[in-house]
Amino acid sequence: MSATKQLYYKQNRLKQLRAFCAAARTGSVSQAAETLFLSQPTVSLQIQALERDMNVVLFERRGPRITLTPEGVVLHQIAEPLVDGIEGLEESFNAHFGRLETGELNIAAGESTTLYILPRYIKRFATAYPGIKIKLHNVTGRDGMAMLRADEADLAVGSMLDVPDDILYHPSLAYSATLITPPDHPLAKKRKVTLEDICPHGLILPPRHLATWRFLELVFSQSGLSFKVSLEAGGWEIIKKYVALGMGISIVTGVCLTGEEPLAAISMDDYIPKRSYGVVLRRGKFLSPQAQAFIDMMDPEFFREGFSDRDSA
Repeated sequence: MSATKQLYYKQNRLKQLRAFCAAARTGSVSQAAETLFLSQPTVSLQIQALERDMNVVLFERRGPRITLTPEGVVLHQIAEPLVDGIEGLEESFNAHFGRLETGELNIAAGESTTLYILPRYIKRFATAYPGIKIKLHNVTGRDGMAMLRADEADLAVGSMLDVPDDILYHPSLAYSATLITPPDHPLAKKRKVTLEDICPHGLILPPRHLATWRFLELVFSQSGLSFKVSLEAGGWEIIKKYVALGMGISIVTGVCLTGEEPLAAISMDDYIPKRSYGVVLRRGKFLSPQAQAFIDMMDPEFFREGFSDRDSA
């Protein structure tokens, strides 16, 4: 094969693999085409050519949705880091010499994480790398997982109770569960408050579909108890406001308390485990230099403990 034909073959193979990986991530040829700014027929032809060249079927086609065959899963695991690595080659090269001057970093996080945990890290990162554009996506845990799987976020930061097989979670921070009440509430006068003491009183909690509710249900049920909810409200700041108004009591993560609120705060460490927070990645994700720099700043043990883009595959 001539050098010209070899070059053409390699360039064409990269286009095929890029189309294949985009379709594998989105589960749709049309969505892959939108992601790559190509026409749908172009993406379809590239995938068909790849299947023909490798003599393999990579997708099962069921109407507009497609799913990977076993062979497709293997190729995706091999190809995606290669495609991501080539597309991020210039940035990785510059980062190797300490020249991380441009690019973008997308972080998905819930409201409480965005308000109470991320600010100090975001400020440090922005000061160290002023040329990098930072995008914070305020989303629920479920939507954050969807963004990671669709490669719409480089990483997420939050708290996880159940970790899916395709997700990597490295907790690095932990905060105590704290009971908050109005200062004149009967429980505020007790030296020690038990879970059983809390049961008769209405709790103000975030919406049921969020992790806090599930976390407390698990803790109370393990003690053979149940709690009642007087009000659902989104966000710790809103919850603190309504507790101060006497609408109920709440159990919050200690990170959201400044000590200046007109509330009584009682540690529940004897009864409720601390809540962990940390970096969340899609397993097998090729980490951009920007993401690597942020993770190293927020969680220095992450890479020392072997959680790298290669090991996560």
